[in-house]
Amino acid sequence: MIERLTTPAAVEAAKQRIVELFAAHAEWYYTPSDGNSQALRRSELDLAVSHGRLMLTSWTELGTRSWRIVAWEWTGTKLLFQASRRMGAERPVIELIPRAAANALAATVRAARQARCDQLARIAGSLQPGAKVERAALSPGMRRGQPGRYARILLRLKHQRIAATGAVAASSVGDVDAFVSSALLWFTRTSERARQPYIQQLWLIVEGRVVKPTIQRIVLLRQSLKDLICVYELNDTRTELHPVPCPERRELWRKRTARFPPVAEPAVSECARLMVSQAPEAVDVVRARHGETLRYFGLPFARVRRVMDSGRVWFGIEGSRRRMLDEKTEHEWANLLRDLREYRSATASDHRHALYRNASEAWLESLLRRDITKLDPGLIIAPLHAQFRTARGGRLGVRPIDLLALRRDGRLVVIELKVSEDREHVLQGADYWQRVEAHRRRGHISRAKLFGDRAISDQSPLVYLVAPTLRVHRAFPTLARSIAPDIEIYRFDINEDWRSGVHVMRRMRVN
Repeated sequence: MIERLTTPAAVEAAKQRIVELFAAHAEWYYTPSDGNSQALRRSELDLAVSHGRLMLTSWTELGTRSWRIVAWEWTGTKLLFQASRRMGAERPVIELIPRAAANALAATVRAARQARCDQLARIAGSLQPGAKVERAALSPGMRRGQPGRYARILLRLKHQRIAATGAVAASSVGDVDAFVSSALLWFTRTSERARQPYIQQLWLIVEGRVVKPTIQRIVLLRQSLKDLICVYELNDTRTELHPVPCPERRELWRKRTARFPPVAEPAVSECARLMVSQAPEAVDVVRARHGETLRYFGLPFARVRRVMDSGRVWFGIEGSRRRMLDEKTEHEWANLLRDLREYRSATASDHRHALYRNASEAWLESLLRRDITKLDPGLIIAPLHAQFRTARGGRLGVRPIDLLALRRDGRLVVIELKVSEDREHVLQGADYWQRVEAHRRRGHISRAKLFGDRAISDQSPLVYLVAPTLRVHRAFPTLARSIAPDIEIYRFDINEDWRSGVHVMRRMRVN
């Protein structure tokens, strides 16, 4: 039964028991509620009581993270934590499973997903009289020993084979790029290896909530590939498949989209300007809903809020306790700035330090925001829109565009940045293209004066996909060739030591 930590005695008792459990197992399988699991050694987990609160700290793939534990439970096979971060703005549920138990759990999950895969194979096979299920297997997992998230099914008929794939794990709108990328790669590679009868169709089996975003990706593919793809919607009872017509791309432009509000020149407060002056080469200001956020090479470290007609500053790196800047905390503020100068620097000696590793894409973005012409001399330096949203209110599944820029010839440019291998790089760029193009065709971008009085060309946007030379995913060329050729996509390979200055090593059209 889950136990809530409401008293100091409960906090101390919980700490003692959890520390004993940590000591009993050398390795743990860490799974937060967002599903990004990883293995952790017990030396990478720390439990402490601070100001009467039980704090869990660990090293994750995103860097050091700290949570306040508000409730916990040991089920005999796993630790469950109800946690809180960012003053309650995030309330994740964290599972910590001993490694031995994790292996058993992985086997259970694999069996359940395989059963789901077999069920999808039977349903898909029933759509084609005389079809036989030649193969029904899971895709490879993200890590060795983990079960995959997608069913990979081959149906055999007399004169052709059909490839079918669908999710066998919980999925959301945000997973569409990963699903479609996985499906296209598997279809391409399997088709190249197949003997007669050849694979002539690809079926995508999706649930209702992801039908629309899946269709929006399919219409961006080259016509010869699009003609081979059929989308089927799985009904609520998961027993039937219904074909979903794939529209022509021109139908996307008929959909109504909300206009952008006029963009006003952001005014920087005197308080924020004073803080920027302490490290002007590294600190920039981003307007937030209730004030301003200050970032050190892309890493948020301070917030300026207006309280009772005066500016107040709260500082602290995400994952740590924020403090208000006053006479009592000036020493801590100075220490934070010193650490940022030492560790979040191209010349830092410790490349494993959290301040160096965290928010790497934001670091690259901050460098390009200062001078976007380092990427392309034809781009105007300002205005330049970072983390640009094409839909209001942060609608689910609508991610912000890293950079939206304008060339001197009037063409819009969608820029997507990656600093590590990412298979979804291409489809993300194509999706951003269609959203910006929809607004451009309706004149929303011109009327909102996103780029002042500069004229917007009557041509579709360009897409720049930027990554360090050795950090481009090996599937990039295959996925890039899948995109329709009228969507102009360019690959920019930059230097590996981009933190010391961005240099374009190679620029090429990829589709």
